[in-house]
This record gives sequence, C-alpha cells and structure tokens, in this order.
Amino acid sequence: MRIGIDLGGTKIAAVALDRQGERARCRAATPRDYAGTLAALAAAVAELENRAGDGPLGIGISLPGIVDAAAGTVLRAANLPWLEGRPLAGDLSERTGRPVRIANDANCFALSEAVDGAAAGAPVVFGIILGTGVGGGIVVDGRVLPGANALAGEWGHAPLPWREEADGPPVRCGCGRPGCIETVLCGAGLARLHAARAGEVVEPPEIAARARSGDAAALATLEAHADALARALAPVLNLLDPDVVVVGGGLCDLPGLYRTVPERWGRWTLAASPRTRFVQARFGAESGMRGAAWLVPDPA
Repeated sequence: MRIGIDLGGTKIAAVALDRQGERARCRAATPRDYAGTLAALAAAVAELENRAGDGPLGIGISLPGIVDAAAGTVLRAANLPWLEGRPLAGDLSERTGRPVRIANDANCFALSEAVDGAAAGAPVVFGIILGTGVGGGIVVDGRVLPGANALAGEWGHAPLPWREEADGPPVRCGCGRPGCIETVLCGAGLARLHAARAGEVVEPPEIAARARSGDAAALATLEAHADALARALAPVLNLLDPDVVVVGGGLCDLPGLYRTVPERWGRWTLAASPRTRFVQARFGAESGMRGAAWLVPDPA
C-alpha cells in the first residue's frame, strides 16, 4: 500500500492505493502555517493507516509549485508560501516513520495517467494541465523526469510558437514575460480569444456550452484555441517525441479538442503524421493524489 496526498492551498486530499485499487481516502482543510500543515498531513496518514488496516510502503505528496524532489523541499509555492524552503519530506518522514517523496502537481498528474490512467503503459508520456494556468509533466518508463532545475515539463512559460494575428496581442504572463503559451491556452486566455473574435465577454464553460449547441462564434473560438494548442505542442513532439500526450485541467473536455489538435500539429512537426496519441485524462482532479502515491517505488 502507498499513501498519496494532494496538498492544495485550501484542502488536503489523501488516498491509500495498492495495485488492486483504492483502499481508503480522507480529506481535510489546509492549515495556514507550516507546523499546522505538517500536523494535518501526519493526521491524514494516521487516519488512512487505520482505515486501510496496513502500514504504507511510503508517502507521496503532490503540490502546486516548484519542488526539489531530491532534497524534499519546496522551492516556490504561490498558494502555500509557508512551505517554501522547508524540509517538508524529511519532517513528515520523521513524524510518520515512513519515507516521503514530493513532486509538482503536474508531474503527479502525468505519473498517475502513465501508471494506470489514459496513458497506462506508454514509455514516454507528456501530461498537460489546461486550466487557470498551463502546466506539464514528463514520465519516462513509469518514472517522473524532474529535470536538473525541477523545471522539466514547464512548457507553459515558453513563447507561443508561430504566433498569428488571431492569437491576439501578447499578454504579460504571471512569470513576468509577455506572450507565453499559458496566456493564450489558459482559461482566461480562452475568454480573451472569444472576446477578441466575437466582441463579448464569456467565460470558458459558457463558450463550451454554446459550442455544443452549435453556436458558430463559440465553435470558431474553440478552433482557434485548439490551433494554438497544436502549435504549442509541436516543439514538444519534435523534442520529446512522446507516445502519448494526456490532457487534464478545467479545459480538458472542450468540444472538438481531441479531433482538431492531432489534425493540425503535423503542420509544424517534423513528422507529417505523428503517431503520438492525444487523449483526455482518466482520473481528472484525482490524478494529483493518485500520482503522488505512485511516487513511492515498488520494494526491491
């Protein structure tokens, strides 16, 4: 058994998993300080151990931000600033008597989908999150590729390639640079695309609903968004050549997404007809805690 914890700015969601499936789960509010968060994490572990009736091989933690997985520390976490620079993995391990691993939430998402999700068994998986922001994670042969600077998969902060007038003028990103992929493909970016094309302010869920009803303006906006996504992924395919690109986040079920992107990314990749599969995530919002559990390796 493994315990996976999704540590967010407002909630802690945890699950006990083994190769046969889920054993137990629990949920709690996230305290607003380091000591309280550490205590809440330890309490979640104890609750799952009690409910599952077994001690875990280890504990994995998924959280938003930049994580030094090797050192077990959080380098940057906008929603959890009290964790920055603290030895979270070591402190929780001392509290629980179990080994602890931590990783960025996008990496855990990709790992979850690569182990037993929509990309199960694929040798190279690129997991992307399209939502409030745009993140990514890379899994090779069932293991997260974190990178020397804990930045592997952060494709959202590269410039949008082959930028077109239809993408609108470059917008300054949260990272401080203008024209990042994230500014076009995130939820706010989709709303900006629609406003520029249709002259009205509409939120992404309404755009999607209108498109499903056949609204021409909404369908055109989603086509432009998917086209930008195809261009953004083309350099990833050229560089990483993944077997599967799996999509999660709040925009993962946009109408036409899984048809349009594969139809178009071959215009910019070296392979005219890439064999890479483009699929929606199986576990959705639960991929963070599930992927965190799979951070724990099998016993030797």
